[in-house]
Amino acid sequence: MWAVQPRFERDMGAFMERASELGYRGIEINHSMDAEQIGAILAIGTLPVTGVHAPAPLSRHTTLGWNREMNIASTDEVERAAAVEAHLHSVDLAAQAGARHVVVHLGGVGKRALAGERRLRSLYERQPASGAVARPAGADVFREEWERTVDQTLRERAALAAPYLAAARRSLDSLAERAQARGVTIGLECRLHYHEIPLPQECADLIAPYPAAVAGYLHDVGHAEVLHRLGLVDRATWFDLLGERVVGMHLHDVRRLTDHRAPGNGDVDYAWLAERIPATAALTFEIDQHESDEDVSRGLALLRAARVVGGS
Repeated sequence: MWAVQPRFERDMGAFMERASELGYRGIEINHSMDAEQIGAILAIGTLPVTGVHAPAPLSRHTTLGWNREMNIASTDEVERAAAVEAHLHSVDLAAQAGARHVVVHLGGVGKRALAGERRLRSLYERQPASGAVARPAGADVFREEWERTVDQTLRERAALAAPYLAAARRSLDSLAERAQARGVTIGLECRLHYHEIPLPQECADLIAPYPAAVAGYLHDVGHAEVLHRLGLVDRATWFDLLGERVVGMHLHDVRRLTDHRAPGNGDVDYAWLAERIPATAALTFEIDQHESDEDVSRGLALLRAARVVGGS
């Protein structure tokens, strides 16, 4: 993700050299990278490829648009099939690159954030300060509205989810079959928005039919934190239900509801997180391209100090 910025976009060698200088030992190919960029990464080989974030490479369908915008849980069979095909290319790419896993966004219950979630995000920005000495005026009214909106959001998704989950299950079956044949693992990533698939119990149900080497759970720290802050999914639930099936993690920080910040540029509780990371999980530092080199370096040092990652 950090590689997709003007100074690196057509110089993947410079990106990998800089990442190595900053202390990183591998890279995860991102779904914003096109075939030319990925070809350069594989040809130069300065750093090993540890994972592939599907659907990579980035490409544009003649009628459906960018492959990363397709809903692989769509109830439109044409869209779902096209999304599956794009993800199968990522599985093949992972095998070619020698990567352990493929990160998969398993679509959503529709393509838009639910009305309830949009309301919660608005409420979050005007919530009373939690550290105030005196109880702020209107706090009880706010809490009642917040809890009512959370309940409405849970109900809204539950009423719509069934056909999209059925489509997601069919798509995962196709990906798992290819992944098993190629010797790589599908990692279903927790998502930033509540309409997206999977929720914790959904993930547990979806991966249950497959061996751990074929399909597992990929924990995105920022996504889980945002859903936690919105009151929709307790961040501990992911580990309670899926801790034994974690294949990898995306590490980044969150400032209010903005994710993909470098660690230290937000307020994620890394000490809490460090206690829950399996030793076998592949750890990827996934921060956006606007974070500075200094923040990329300092963030890694912070994660080591918090014992989220090892090394020195």
